[in-house]
Amino acid sequence: MCGIVGIVAKTNVNQSIYDALTVLQHRGQDAAGIVTSDEGRLHLRKDNGLVKDVFHTRHMIKLKGFMGIGHVRYPTAGHSTSAEAQPFYVNSPYGITLAHNGNLTNADELKRELFASDLRHINTGSDSEVLLNILAHELQQLGKMRIDENDIFAAVAGVHRRCKGGYAAVAMITGYGIVAFRDPHGIRPVVFGVRETSNGPECMVASESVALDVSGFDLIRDLEPGEAVFIDRDANLYTRQCAEKPVTSPCIFELVYLARPDSIMDRISVYKARMRMGETLAEKILREWPDHDIDVVIPIPDTSRTGALELANILGIKYREGFVKNRYIGRTFIMPGQKMRKKSVRQKLNAIDMEFRGKNVLLIDDSIVRGTTSQQIIQMAREAGANKVYFASAAPPVRYPNVYGIDMPSANELVAHGRTVEQVRELIGADRLIFQELEDLIAAAREGNPRIDNFDCSVFDGRYVTGDVDEAYLNALEERRNDAAKEAADGKEGAPDILDLRNSA
Repeated sequence: MCGIVGIVAKTNVNQSIYDALTVLQHRGQDAAGIVTSDEGRLHLRKDNGLVKDVFHTRHMIKLKGFMGIGHVRYPTAGHSTSAEAQPFYVNSPYGITLAHNGNLTNADELKRELFASDLRHINTGSDSEVLLNILAHELQQLGKMRIDENDIFAAVAGVHRRCKGGYAAVAMITGYGIVAFRDPHGIRPVVFGVRETSNGPECMVASESVALDVSGFDLIRDLEPGEAVFIDRDANLYTRQCAEKPVTSPCIFELVYLARPDSIMDRISVYKARMRMGETLAEKILREWPDHDIDVVIPIPDTSRTGALELANILGIKYREGFVKNRYIGRTFIMPGQKMRKKSVRQKLNAIDMEFRGKNVLLIDDSIVRGTTSQQIIQMAREAGANKVYFASAAPPVRYPNVYGIDMPSANELVAHGRTVEQVRELIGADRLIFQELEDLIAAAREGNPRIDNFDCSVFDGRYVTGDVDEAYLNALEERRNDAAKEAADGKEGAPDILDLRNSA
């Protein structure tokens, strides 16, 4: 769940990329990076931290150039170190930088191939570096001194043949332009748009349409699954389908939680989709609990507000803001490590006692993942004087790991994995627990774009759309990427910015 952006313009792009990254900050708070190209010379700044902390005036001044790419990261693969901040760079061929959102499910196999047959060295644990080197190798195989859009699309087709999983990437090829591409299932999002200026058109690609809005770009459309867009140095735009058998299966959790409500994804308004989720959740309550005694509906800010308001309207119950959010605390879902997430909940939210005291409260959240946040929030509501605390999730139970770029790698860390709804209710301490039905969630999303036949709902139903995920893969992933493994790995990282070649083979 990272954020990517790329711009080709007629003036310096550093400020526009910075502005885009600030509105994509919700997609990653671990690290940020920008690289620009100025007459063949690359200028790179990346580090751990928020966008506003990574880029200061002295850095922005040096980021000269009329084209560039940017990235905000949160760690799904690899560790939380500045060595794995993106964009990544490889000097051959041409000089390529790349930023990536998603996760390659065959990254280990590709690493072995890159070393054994492509003679390329991977220096980090990030699958994004793997993706960059695959693209570089496919371009190098063409054996050309000069390349055009046809060559670039041929290289992307080679990437699709070799790489599996969910990925959206933007790469800058020095001296040529920017290429962005999306996996053949369209799991991770990417859009592109154009801005007209007095000097001519400028082009931009990004993870979400809101990044285009903030800089005055007009959204053209989403990239189709398997499709690539190439923008040359003069901002001429070319698109081509590069996958042999593309299938549209966007990640439905983008609509539930990941994306900003003011974004459009696969022609679906995130805001309206969340409204419909509230409607179907309200209909379930009326259907299964017609004699409810709910006094007030309170959302857990911010993602659940839209659905909670619609739910309250349908139920004819008061909607109140019962929690005040500290906006200087990041999203707890994407914070590395369970200790950090648990510590941050009470720093992030504070209850308004008068909205809880003596009332039967229905709390609405977008989803329940690990359950610890829900548990603490329910306890806060009781401490504020609530008589009864009911809890509703706008999404179905999250029972299975995500392998396509969302930090849900360990089934044992998911509160609903292997448990009934009643068992989850007892664990989080609610008086009643209501989950959205999966078919209702799919219907709420599909109404925005009936052309989408299939969504990736793997975290809810355990069906992995790429067809290459088995029990052995999930077990290996859990060993490497559960919270305990991440904390242990980060503790051993030492000085991450020092190149270590001892285990290069």
